[in-house]
Amino acid sequence: MSVLLDILGSVGMWEAVLRIATPLIFGTLGVLLCERVGVLNLGIEGIMTFGAMVGWLTVYSGGDLWLGMLAAALGGAVFGLLHGVLTVVFGLSQHVTGLGITLFASSFAYYVFRLAVPTSSSPPTVEPFRAYPLPGLSEIPVLGPILFTQTAPTYLALGLVAVLAYLLYRTPLGLAIRMTGENPHAVDAQGIDPIRLRIGTIMAGSALMGMGGAFLTLAAFNSFFPTMVQGRGWICVALVVFAIWRPGRALLGALLFAFFDAFQLRLQTVVDGVPYQLFLMLPYVLSILALIVMARRARVPQALMQPYRRGER
Repeated sequence: MSVLLDILGSVGMWEAVLRIATPLIFGTLGVLLCERVGVLNLGIEGIMTFGAMVGWLTVYSGGDLWLGMLAAALGGAVFGLLHGVLTVVFGLSQHVTGLGITLFASSFAYYVFRLAVPTSSSPPTVEPFRAYPLPGLSEIPVLGPILFTQTAPTYLALGLVAVLAYLLYRTPLGLAIRMTGENPHAVDAQGIDPIRLRIGTIMAGSALMGMGGAFLTLAAFNSFFPTMVQGRGWICVALVVFAIWRPGRALLGALLFAFFDAFQLRLQTVVDGVPYQLFLMLPYVLSILALIVMARRARVPQALMQPYRRGER
């Protein structure tokens, strides 16, 4: 029991929770945007992988770290455009298209990586984002070292939660996005083109997914390898349901999964005789249980996965 209390009372663990949660926050907000406008984007796993590669390659080629984040966002937006054209304009299956984009983006990322680094046996490294303590705030006892000694992309991710919440619930654009996910015909009747709005929102959401991938190579690690996303994209899809399609709850869900992950990593160092695979299962099992509890109250956007065709009812 004392071991568990020591782990839970460690400032380092709670710092790690916020760090582990950061790519999940980016990805979950991206999925949330897409689904709010009525489109399921299962391309997130591939988009995050491609964003991780593009961000790393930009910095490896001499670019700035923020330029790497921007390149990852643009790469994600391009795949979002592809997904939007195939699903919104042509009305293809959102499931099949998303999985196809995941396979294509992941394979293309590895192909480009091998073109850039054809012979290296170990991934080349770049200088990543460093922790940036906020003056004054980082000196607050307990909370200061946890919240205000993170890297700049983590602060950006937290800020985006507030920005997205304000956008969706306090602006005309946010109302149009939410209504397009509920009843695109009503939006069309108000003179707003649901097709353009859906494609633009998918591109914005996919850009956030790409930034989540770039965080892995430019802040969490300092190199790229093809399997580094490790299912985080699928976790983001599940977290949107847990969040009931609300940005604040999305942040809570990302932090909850990150807590389980950070907790199991520390348990492995203090508990002997237990296969490590059981510890690796822990965050996923607990997240599934939390998802089951929350999903009962979830209200799915009414037009989610329903293609819109003007004039049809």
